[in-house]
Amino acid sequence: MSTETSTSTSTAPSAGTATRLPRIALTLGDPAGIGPELAAKLLARPGSLDAAEVYVLADASELEAAARIAGVQIPLADEPTPGHAVLLDDSSAPTEPIPAQQVSVEAGARVMHQLTRALQLANDGKIDAIVFTPLNKTSLKLAGMNHEDELRWFAHELGHTGVTSELNVLEDLTTARVTSHIPISEVAQHIKAPAVTAAIELLNETLLGSGLAAPRIGVCALNPHGGENGNFGREEIDEIAPGVEAARELGIGVEGPFPSDTIFAAKRHDFDGIVTMYHDQGQIAMKLIGFDRGVTIQGGLPVVIATPAHGTAFDIVGKGIAGTGATEHAFDLAVSIAARKLVAAV
Repeated sequence: MSTETSTSTSTAPSAGTATRLPRIALTLGDPAGIGPELAAKLLARPGSLDAAEVYVLADASELEAAARIAGVQIPLADEPTPGHAVLLDDSSAPTEPIPAQQVSVEAGARVMHQLTRALQLANDGKIDAIVFTPLNKTSLKLAGMNHEDELRWFAHELGHTGVTSELNVLEDLTTARVTSHIPISEVAQHIKAPAVTAAIELLNETLLGSGLAAPRIGVCALNPHGGENGNFGREEIDEIAPGVEAARELGIGVEGPFPSDTIFAAKRHDFDGIVTMYHDQGQIAMKLIGFDRGVTIQGGLPVVIATPAHGTAFDIVGKGIAGTGATEHAFDLAVSIAARKLVAAV
């Protein structure tokens, strides 16, 4: 038995006042990947359970298995208690083991079940943030998630119709995207000035919320060498530059577009945030800069949602060697943003 206290009858948190610790819902991610191990190590990390009230959405058997793989003990209590997590066990785990190290309907369905519970807690005002460990998009698709990605599914489940964007965060740099999980062949047709401006605005609001008084934002070009004055494409002239100018007229400190092969190398330290045009344009750079620390924030949603930026790492499942740097950063960032929102509400 790797957990210290069984809490299978615990109840969900009730709505409370602003003068309290942030309330975080934690899910174990894809059960076929390293997510459960990462969650167990996070819960056992000294200090994790002192900074927030943490509600773990899993069955006791799943958490116990994760703790065994991680080689840790997880302090649990029936009610919010400093240094302890609360396990919200709804006895819904499948009777047959979910196959490890492979995509499956069962794995995707388990992820969606627990995330749906977390989103309901958010809709009811009972939690301030959600942290989930890595998911597998193919398993989610097999289980019926028909949206472009989990961000759009989150927005749908929360009834949110505003601008959203995945934000990728390292210690001193945050990126936002104009397009995300769409084929490269469709990217150019989605690069429009209003979308560029909206991405800049969302990134600016996020950076302001993180405590920066005057965020500095750079914007990537789409085409090689920034289009070379229209010789390699006109998106920079017709759409990106006008989108940047519109954001500047709103009082945002933004510059660009800059060629994407130089902005992350030569100009990265000039900016607090960078807007990219498509997924890999920013993700490759960010993962090269800090793969073990990168965090994805589901930007624009009414509740803070964070996850490590890496994947499910099927190749090391069950070995107990998964690194927790990105997971810890995601948790700490979610707690920090949620705490700032609580203070702002006061």
